[in-house]
Amino acid sequence: MTRLLKWFVQGLLITVPSVVTGWIFWQLFRRLDSWLGLSVPGAGFFATILMVIAVGFLGTSLLTRTVLTGFEGLMGRLPLVRLVYSATKDLLNAFVGEKRRFDKPVLVSMTADGAMRALGFVTQESLEALGLADSVVVYFPQSYAFAGWTFVVPTSRVTRLGADSADVMAFVISGGVTDIPHLLSRS
Repeated sequence: MTRLLKWFVQGLLITVPSVVTGWIFWQLFRRLDSWLGLSVPGAGFFATILMVIAVGFLGTSLLTRTVLTGFEGLMGRLPLVRLVYSATKDLLNAFVGEKRRFDKPVLVSMTADGAMRALGFVTQESLEALGLADSVVVYFPQSYAFAGWTFVVPTSRVTRLGADSADVMAFVISGGVTDIPHLLSRS
């Protein structure tokens, strides 16, 4: 009976992530297909990718940049829209834009003796404008969520990590379950 239970648990560990991933992408494909009125499964996904590439291509021309600047100016004047638009734009730029912010993983001592530490990302190097020249802003993502905390911490409590930021983000978001041997050996 113990062997059957062990095989069942192993089967769950193999099957559940695959099924959940497949279901999420199937739902995404179906939703995009229905929005675009396409009957071929997955065609909406590829049409969306092509449309985003086309917008990116058009966004590189001088004429389109002028239109985009006007559009962003309009979005910046609408009270509630400004909040959502700027937050979304900043978040995307933080991950993939030219102004990437989650590229400086750090280990922060949360207690004076250094017994409790947290992984995060420096997002602002200087806070002189706030009168906090000896502090940095560190973002701490939450495990299994698209949320996190932002703390201002003394620079003396921040240790730079020589690890890839994508690996650190995966480690933190997974709640420390993702194995990153080169990261764990340094902390």
